[in-house]
Amino acid sequence: MLFDAEEVALLDSVRTSSVSLPSIRLHVAEAGPSAGLPTIVLHGFPEFWYGWRRQIGPLSEAGLRLVLPDQRGYNLSDKPGGIAAYHLDRLAADVIELADHYRFAKFRLVAHDWGGLVAWWTASFYPERIERLAILNAPHPAIFGPYIRRHPTQMLRSAYVAFFQIPHLPEKRLTANDCAVLRQALATTSRKGSFTDADLDLYAAAWAKPGAMTGMLNWYRALRLPRASAAPRVTAPTLILWGRRDHALGSGLAEASLELCDDGRIEWYPEATHWVQHDAADAVNASLVAFLRA
Repeated sequence: MLFDAEEVALLDSVRTSSVSLPSIRLHVAEAGPSAGLPTIVLHGFPEFWYGWRRQIGPLSEAGLRLVLPDQRGYNLSDKPGGIAAYHLDRLAADVIELADHYRFAKFRLVAHDWGGLVAWWTASFYPERIERLAILNAPHPAIFGPYIRRHPTQMLRSAYVAFFQIPHLPEKRLTANDCAVLRQALATTSRKGSFTDADLDLYAAAWAKPGAMTGMLNWYRALRLPRASAAPRVTAPTLILWGRRDHALGSGLAEASLELCDDGRIEWYPEATHWVQHDAADAVNASLVAFLRA
């Protein structure tokens, strides 16, 4: 496994620890000044905290105190059994418990993909805690069901979710041959070079940990799409960053999510895929710094 100089510097600068919360033990990476702006950063499927490797340095240097958990079910964090342990309410509560642990009365929240769904839910139901919200290629859960009914093509894009509902078989398929299917999925749905072989080796090691793949898939199995009226509006200032070449999520989901925001805007990345923070790292970092420091 070979890393370039930038990746080696990142791994040396990040502090990691195990944090015991009231309901879960999470593995957490930290970076940035201890007196910096409190910022919790959530990864999506199938990544872990390392999925923010291109953002950690610039955001830390901009004065943000970063807390990046491996969310429940992932990598080195606890992997509770049962689908109910991965309900959105429980995942959002993890974020608040993590903020309480670090004594963040209010904090900035940055998230991608599945972490984005959790971040939307947290912002809707804990508005008093969220200072600013930045979402990367993730829809608000409350708009997803109605959107699919109006746009059948999105149902086709999301067909893989039905496969994930099958017990046991997806785990075997996704972990076979050193996780070859997931490795190929990341490599082919992103811009060339966004994921190196060394990156994919790290991901594969996380996916292969006992119970990890089941925990990761249980996020999908636990999801019950709420009605649009079921979630309070998002009151925190919100920035949606969206790669238009997303293979799984239509751009209309960003616009529909924006309708639930009191104070929000979208920045489009025409050449970026679902993996926008990897594909367009410099532009994403500049946007995040400007927004989060405002």
